Amino acid sequence: MAFTNILFALFILQLVLISLSSSIQAVSAAKSNLIFREYIGSQFKNVKFSDVPIPSNIEFHFILSFAIDYTASLSSPSPTNGKFNIFWDTNNLNPDEISAIKAMYPNVRVALSLGGAVVEGQDVYFQASSINSWISNAVSSLTNIIKQYNLDGIDIDYEQFQADPDTFAQCIGGLVSTLKQNGLISFASIAPFDNADVQSHYQALWKSHGELIDYVNFQFYAYDKGTTVSQFIDHFTEQTENYNGGKILASFISDGSGGLSPENGFFTACARLKSRGQLGGIFVWTADDSKELGFEYEKQALALLAIPH
Repeated sequence: MAFTNILFALFILQLVLISLSSSIQAVSAAKSNLIFREYIGSQFKNVKFSDVPIPSNIEFHFILSFAIDYTASLSSPSPTNGKFNIFWDTNNLNPDEISAIKAMYPNVRVALSLGGAVVEGQDVYFQASSINSWISNAVSSLTNIIKQYNLDGIDIDYEQFQADPDTFAQCIGGLVSTLKQNGLISFASIAPFDNADVQSHYQALWKSHGELIDYVNFQFYAYDKGTTVSQFIDHFTEQTENYNGGKILASFISDGSGGLSPENGFFTACARLKSRGQLGGIFVWTADDSKELGFEYEKQALALLAIPH
């Protein structure tokens, strides 16, 4: 009798384990394969990581804005040939805060963005005295920042250039390749927009080093403010062709100043792209402005991304 009871107990345990395994697989299957990314810190509006709504079932990237290869002097910052300094809100977005948000949310990754448009009212340009010297300086300076802040990736957001497309491609490609080979970053992204000079530089980078770029944060909000849903989808299709094989993310700007806004059909467009299997995810510029809106649109974006295909 005792032996029979043991066999019965083992049988029941086996059923429980099978049921538990099925439940785990179901939870795993429900996890979205899309990504959400948000730029943060460039406008010094005291926004914190913990202010932003973060779900548990979506890979979530914060992108610190910006690290710039300019002198740190805010009175007259000038190019430094690849020697990067921090120009984001370090009072609120510092190493301790990064460690805390990662401990709270295992699905959170933090990257830094390189470049940007302006610093202290001055235009930011990509410049390089030589390819080798720029890469050497960039690897050295960014290695220090990445280690200090426990970062996971980099984003390339240069928007103005005083170097030809091939030099840009070789410098950025060499930087990303070295940082990945050294185990310092696990992903890299680019943030182009529809401008002839900008596209020529990023297309050169994509052609020579596209295999190193994990995400394309295309700035769809740089299109006209009156963009319609159908125009947005056309733009998305065009950029999917330009960055063939890339993971293209849709985007909106929090203040509604350009492109297709959340109020006028952005989520409708994203839902259509998602239903076709074309949407890689969504990113937002920027948490600094979204804080004033209570992150209303981020919540809608996250809800859309969380729905399984």
